[in-house]
Amino acid sequence: MINKNLCAFALIGLAASGVQAAEYGQDTMAMGSGTEAVAPDTTMTAATDPAVADPMATATEAAPAASDTAAAAMTSTYTCPDGTSVPSADSRCVDDRWYLSPFGTFMQPGGDRKAFGGWGGGMGIGKMINEWLNLEVRGLWMNYSNNIRAVGGQTDLTGGTVDALFFFDRDVFSPYWVAAVGGVNESWRSAHGFGNQSAQFLFQTGVGATVELADNFLLRADVRYQLQTANSRTVTNPLTGNGRTFGNDVFNDLVVNAGFVIPLGEKPVPVAAAAPAAVDDCSTKDSDGDGVNDCDDKCPGTMKGAKVDEYGCLVRIELRGVNFHYDSAELTETAKGILDEVSTGLIASGETKDIEVQGHTSTEGTDQYNMKLSQRRAASVVDYLKMKGVPNNLYPKGYGEMYPKVSPDRTEEERSVNRRVELVWMGE
Repeated sequence: MINKNLCAFALIGLAASGVQAAEYGQDTMAMGSGTEAVAPDTTMTAATDPAVADPMATATEAAPAASDTAAAAMTSTYTCPDGTSVPSADSRCVDDRWYLSPFGTFMQPGGDRKAFGGWGGGMGIGKMINEWLNLEVRGLWMNYSNNIRAVGGQTDLTGGTVDALFFFDRDVFSPYWVAAVGGVNESWRSAHGFGNQSAQFLFQTGVGATVELADNFLLRADVRYQLQTANSRTVTNPLTGNGRTFGNDVFNDLVVNAGFVIPLGEKPVPVAAAAPAAVDDCSTKDSDGDGVNDCDDKCPGTMKGAKVDEYGCLVRIELRGVNFHYDSAELTETAKGILDEVSTGLIASGETKDIEVQGHTSTEGTDQYNMKLSQRRAASVVDYLKMKGVPNNLYPKGYGEMYPKVSPDRTEEERSVNRRVELVWMGE
């Protein structure tokens, strides 16, 4: 046990430094009614009605296409070299560097040694395992003066330990608890030149702290209780020839270490995480603007302004702005220009289903006259589209005033809505 001469040493407190290609019109292709034989044609044209300036319109308005440039808002994150994420650039990453730890030692022997305090030192090589643990191998040497049977002398302890340092917190100031096991060679020599050696077991435990002064330099100090066991041995005095046998002894000492730690390599620091590459999510895109997202669209490239089914395939297009000469099925030059754009769109779509070209009129005139006029004008549209190279089978069909969109159509505005031609895709 440590006697009353055992000095109590306090651990020094260390200060913390711490295209839309072409937009089509909204309603209908102008189809003359029976009254056009007795009155000037008053059908709206692309030249007179801004709403007819584009050749196509939708029966149902398509949903707007998702913006390709839209990006979800992100919170900035930072990443440590080991891949873990931290909330800010000031966060501490797990330091797993190797390090060197030279140190000096003061040892105060317990009363059972009958000895006086002495000095020593050593060097450690360690590894920071994680946020809470360091493992370290240390070589050490300690010397103290003793007075065995009044003959005096010096004792050297030379050996090493394996240390485990358990940190309560990792910061500029980092307190820890340490436990160490190892062995030493105890070499004693008297003032008269005789002595002996023996191998002994060593155990230490205590508390300490480090103070980080720079990324690659830390101060360190700790106070340890040391337990040392000695095997039975005989010491003979050559002057007198007398010998003394010592039994299996257990010594209790106080050890104070102070030194510094030199981590090897650069300290890991967080860096801003790269923003993830934008995901090309087809479910948020509608490239052809038909109201069906690109994932579900089985008919990409549909002409804008067309009515489509749930798979994005063409169902119906209403044409408007295509006019005919007075009381005739002959297309005007303006109508031909509009149909040129229509044919380009049909060819580009790649859709090859048969198309019924439906002619509709207003309710002016007789039913029979309107039926024939709508049939002739639908046929005129078919002929022109075929001439422009539309590959689909086109079938003209006149419906006269059978299916008005506005009923009754008392005003010229209402009648112009009913005069139309529709392209309707047929079957599979």
